Amino acid sequence: MQRSCTSLVGRRQLRTRGFCSSSSRAANTGGDDKIIASVVFERLPVVIPKIDPVVYAFQEFSFRWQQQYRREYPEKFLKKSDARGKGDYQIDYVPAPRVTEADKTNDKKSLERALDRRLYLLLYGTAYGSPSGKPTWHFPEKVYESEGTLRKCAESALQSVVGDLSHTYFVGNAPMGHIVAQPSDSNQDLPSFKRFFFKSQVIATNKFNIGRCDDFVWVTKDDLLEYFPEQSDYLKKMIIS
Repeated sequence: MQRSCTSLVGRRQLRTRGFCSSSSRAANTGGDDKIIASVVFERLPVVIPKIDPVVYAFQEFSFRWQQQYRREYPEKFLKKSDARGKGDYQIDYVPAPRVTEADKTNDKKSLERALDRRLYLLLYGTAYGSPSGKPTWHFPEKVYESEGTLRKCAESALQSVVGDLSHTYFVGNAPMGHIVAQPSDSNQDLPSFKRFFFKSQVIATNKFNIGRCDDFVWVTKDDLLEYFPEQSDYLKKMIIS
């Protein structure tokens, strides 16, 4: 299956804006253009990211510098401190591996990979505005109809894919950004529309039953930009991680 698609909206003229102040303002845009609610569904890092070598070297230097001027405690106090943690209640802690089987096999359908990074859900299937109705990679989406707000429309879009929103959390009521798509000179038949992006996060689970698509992947931000090369600059600014 081809990894990168033409774009989120096909080859057409785009006007992008980074932020929108409210869902009600976004819905009341006027005109006959369709409004699309897309969901940037992310899994937050599970483990602490590795420290950058430069930062680690600075912390090591700072520790050694502080050791030169540290306060010396009485010997009796130090011996009591060393005795703590001994006894039947002591537990040998063995940290879990940072590299999982999903990392080794490059299983992009699993959430148990890239534990120190954010992962984003992409679907492969028919998306609104795709050229000739061909399947493309896209975020979960839904055309705005009679929902009370754009956020409710975004919730419906995600619910149609994962089936249950009990392990999801929508960050705020306003979209995090939007794209205005208009037909280009070479593709006058393609519809014009406005796509609003909402952020949602995975909560307390490591598996979803993804449906209503031909395929899906969980990708890092670097991989995400490769799927959408024409919108990489905009997505890089919109998705901060």
